[in-house]
Amino acid sequence: MKNVGGIDKILRIVIGALLIVGALMGYGVWMWIGVVPLLTGLLGTCPLYKLVGINTCPMKK
Repeated sequence: MKNVGGIDKILRIVIGALLIVGALMGYGVWMWIGVVPLLTGLLGTCPLYKLVGINTCPMKK
């Protein structure tokens, strides 16, 4: 079930990609954490959102 949508999805993809680029450029191993927001943005689902009951996907009519 998808629970990430709209601007949230775009921000996750952009921030994740930027962090991964930073890791590849040698700014720190910790920047590989960018894989998490990138994957959650691409897949449209976030386990943490599900755990706390948040849903940023628009409702289907």
